Amino acid sequence: MTAEAVIQEMTHPSLPDWVFPPPGGFVAETLDHIPDLPAHTELIDGSLVFVSPQGAFHMRVVSFLENELRRAAPPELRVRREMTIILGPSQRPEPDLTVIKADAARDDETFYEARHVVLAVEVVSPESKDRDRHRKPQLYAEAAIQHFWRIEKNSGKPTVYVYELDPATGSYAITGIHHECLKLSVPFDLAIDLTEIDQL
Repeated sequence: MTAEAVIQEMTHPSLPDWVFPPPGGFVAETLDHIPDLPAHTELIDGSLVFVSPQGAFHMRVVSFLENELRRAAPPELRVRREMTIILGPSQRPEPDLTVIKADAARDDETFYEARHVVLAVEVVSPESKDRDRHRKPQLYAEAAIQHFWRIEKNSGKPTVYVYELDPATGSYAITGIHHECLKLSVPFDLAIDLTEIDQL
């Protein structure tokens, strides 16, 4: 392809503006104003990250945990599914589940600020495993989100890795690995029978 053809293709009017990032990358505050952006687009390190279709395991785990967290959460907290969090000017990831402070809940919300978030939950998918295991937890910790869970599929069953922010290091420390039962006292009391996911 000639240089002229490449330029013509790049400037073709049918291509959306977000195909070409602005100098310095995209900004978290303006993500809602980018026209025709695919649903559930995340912003990580100033770059747009598009979500692939999720498998049945991912869907079942997210739905199951959402219901269990709603049952256990105290009145001062709320559970949200697939809502972005603004962590900084170039960071706006979308955890699978988020537990927020109730006073941050609004009907017109499209995102939360890190200071509103008590817990971020990521269910690992094959296409996002590096982000879910490494980059996103790092960003959540840097934004001082106290609790983080990572859920992985092991032999067809969910394994929940529970982390808490270490104030001395500013990074997450693992506090437990849960296979059949998730029993915790923080960020609130809960006991979840993980084997019940088989009924979904």
